[in-house]
Amino acid sequence: MEELTISEVARRAGIRPSAIRYYESVSLLPCARRVSGRRRYDSSILQRLAFIQVAQQAGFTVAEIRKIFDSTEETTPLAERWQLLAQRKLVAVDQLIQQAHTMKGLLEQGLRCRCKDLEECIDCVLMNCNGPNYAQK
Repeated sequence: MEELTISEVARRAGIRPSAIRYYESVSLLPCARRVSGRRRYDSSILQRLAFIQVAQQAGFTVAEIRKIFDSTEETTPLAERWQLLAQRKLVAVDQLIQQAHTMKGLLEQGLRCRCKDLEECIDCVLMNCNGPNYAQK
């Protein structure tokens, strides 16, 4: 089987070698075999790195990805670990979407602003915000 250097893995995966070393240090990747002090990887590492990148794009943290890979969790099937984390992440994503809608509304309101001074603008913003974080006069 083909053995790859850390530079070759990084180039093929589209990441920096420092990311690979970091993933090893936090146990997302197994420690590489060493030849004359240099890391050597089996080409299957590329698939694991691709999964890490997809999980990060889905918003998973390193700690969450580690839970998916955790071999000490053998009593909980991989699919179940993935689904549990995905359910939690969906709740967080829904909250982010709601926050983004609120932000968009405030920005759109700002685009319609015709206030002449700061005091008038503050009153205008506070009257038009119905979120719990805004004081009403």
